[in-house]
This record gives sequence, C-alpha cells and structure tokens, in this order.
Amino acid sequence: MNRLLTTARWDVSLQYRNGFYFVSAFTAIFMVILLKQFSGVDFGYWWPAIITGNLTVNSFYFMAGIVLLEKGEGTLEAQIVTPLRPWEILGSKVLTLGLLSLFETLAMIVIVQGVNFNWFLLVTGIVFYIAMLALYGFIVVARYDSINEFLLPSVAWTMGFSLPLLYYFDIWRSWIMFLHPLQAILILLQSAFTSVPMWQIIYGFAYSILWTGILMTLSLRTFRKFVVVKEGVRRK
Repeated sequence: MNRLLTTARWDVSLQYRNGFYFVSAFTAIFMVILLKQFSGVDFGYWWPAIITGNLTVNSFYFMAGIVLLEKGEGTLEAQIVTPLRPWEILGSKVLTLGLLSLFETLAMIVIVQGVNFNWFLLVTGIVFYIAMLALYGFIVVARYDSINEFLLPSVAWTMGFSLPLLYYFDIWRSWIMFLHPLQAILILLQSAFTSVPMWQIIYGFAYSILWTGILMTLSLRTFRKFVVVKEGVRRK
C-alpha cells in the first residue's frame, strides 16, 4: 500500500506539471457555463451521454498522455527495476485519473442541477468507466513511442465507444448491444438519474466487474510485452 501511495503521488505530480488538472478544470467550467444556458432541460436524461463523452478524454487520452510522457522521460522503463509491481504502476494511474475525473464530474453535475441523484450508482459508474477506459488506453498506447504515432490510430481505437448511445437514444434497440462492455456502465449512469429495471442494474455491476478484470489482465500482459520485455531487449 505504501508503494502504491508513493507512486500515486508521483503520478499526481506528473499530471499537475503537464497541465492535466488545468485541462480538467477548464473543461468543467466550460461545460457548466454551456449547460447553464439551457433552462428547463431534463439533464437527468442527458447526463449519461455527457459524462461518457467527457470521461473518454479523462481516461483513454489522459492515460495515453501519461504513458507517452513517462516513455519520453524514461521513467516508465525505470520503474521496472524498482520494487514496484506492474499492477501498482497501472493501479496508481487508474486511481489518480479516477479521483480527478470523479471530482470534476460530480462538481459539474452538482453545480448544474444540484444533488438530486443516486450518488452510489453515479460514483460506481464513473469509477468503472475510468478503470476500463484507462486500462484500455494503456493497452493501446503501450505499443507507441510518440504522440504523433498515436493520435491518428487512436481515432480507430475509440470508434466503438459511442455505440451504446444508439441503444440509449432508441436509435438501435438490440440485445446485441448488451455484449458491449460500455453498455453496462451506461446503464449504471442512467440508473443514477432515473429508474431502471433491477436486472439491468445487476447486469451493470456484474458485466462491469467482469470487463474490468479482463482489461486489467490484458494490461498487465501488455505491460510485460511492451515495457518489461522490450526494455530488456533494448538493454541487451
């Protein structure tokens, strides 16, 4: 636990120095000002879509930015010769990004509409979303060494993120959508603002836990392949 907290402090420092917190604050302020212009809108209906769009940047792209920064400085590779375990390195990044995104999102919602929502379901949905997309972001970005190499392919890597919104907005209501990892999280976010069937909430929790575990396993394998093994070959 001490190693995890020490690593988290390093990650917070890195994120602060490189403007992650300023970007997050600017985004929140901009969104609050923008949403305040729409009076009489049922934000409970729109929040799930707004939140998922905003958190995509705070999870997938922020994770990618952190990894590329550490690769450029050589600190990511340096950590593999320390007592830190791979899950602590990855867990620290997910934890710090999660706290940043959680604070930003809650502040934005409270300022715009108040506290009339289910805090537990909202926080749970945000945590799962950040965890899954941050881990996915690491899996994707680990194979790249610069932001220029990553940016264009990242569009293809993120194309499927918005598919659950087709179901949410009644554009395509198919059971197939429930196989999508982010469908479960969208349901959890929706349930924080409106009533949904209990079986969907249970599905939301169970499927989110399943995919978080899968992505954690894949990210650890990716860490070994593109950081540990690659660095070992480079040193030889």
